[in-house]
Amino acid sequence: MYAITGITGNVGGAVARALLAEGKPVRAVVRDAAKGRAWADLGCEVAIAEMEDAAALARAFAGTEGVFVLPPPNFDPTPGFPEARAVIDAVRQSLVAAQPARVLCLSTVGAQAAQPNLLSQRTLMEEALATLPLPVTFLRPAWFLDNLAWDIAQAREQGVLSSFLQPLDRAVPMVAAADVGRVAAELLVQAGAIERIVELEGPERVSPNAIAAALSQALGRPVQAQAVPRETWGALFRSQGTRDPMPRIQMLDGFNEGWIAFEGGDASVAKGRIGLAQVLRILVN
Repeated sequence: MYAITGITGNVGGAVARALLAEGKPVRAVVRDAAKGRAWADLGCEVAIAEMEDAAALARAFAGTEGVFVLPPPNFDPTPGFPEARAVIDAVRQSLVAAQPARVLCLSTVGAQAAQPNLLSQRTLMEEALATLPLPVTFLRPAWFLDNLAWDIAQAREQGVLSSFLQPLDRAVPMVAAADVGRVAAELLVQAGAIERIVELEGPERVSPNAIAAALSQALGRPVQAQAVPRETWGALFRSQGTRDPMPRIQMLDGFNEGWIAFEGGDASVAKGRIGLAQVLRILVN
């Protein structure tokens, strides 16, 4: 049995579907029964647990060969990351109690960075779970290509891709959520020991200019990348409802300045199969 948290999202759902396709039993860990109904229809067991509820998580993880830990995203955390810390504490307690045979935690590129930023929530998770007396692996994917879903409307209507990644001609590692889910499923069922840290990117690195060109192709209209001036980020994020834009700004600085990057050398980074054009075709349609 494999317990999958975050199963209603892109990555968690991809993990579960990949396991089901291989005939593996899956336990869908969801917040309420309604969210688990579709997975029950696919043959999954359903366990109800909030990610801050250690006792419920321990029951969900009990008797499993593997657990996939996907911490819930928080793009506007309170200073000090108390929300993430509550989840981390509950997950750690539950894993100690349940003692699954293997744990795979979704982390992020740049989790090793010492500078504070939005992704530090994953750094805290790694630090807490790394000390468990269990085989724990951290999967660190690149920037998600699927995030381009937010840019489709502007590109279609205005012919513009507003980019926080800068400079516009700099290629950065990106990866499709479907590749992350597939690799996660493979790691969960892999025989024998697996590495503590697995870093993952797509088949090629892409720049904002390359994304704009691919959007032009997918939409059948010219699209141009435009850099969003850094001095406008704080006001822009606040206008969108963010209380404290600094963690997000720090994260973007990390990508743009190069200190959010893979820890291993490029040769050690695993490669996905799904490229930019394929992801855009799905998003555009």
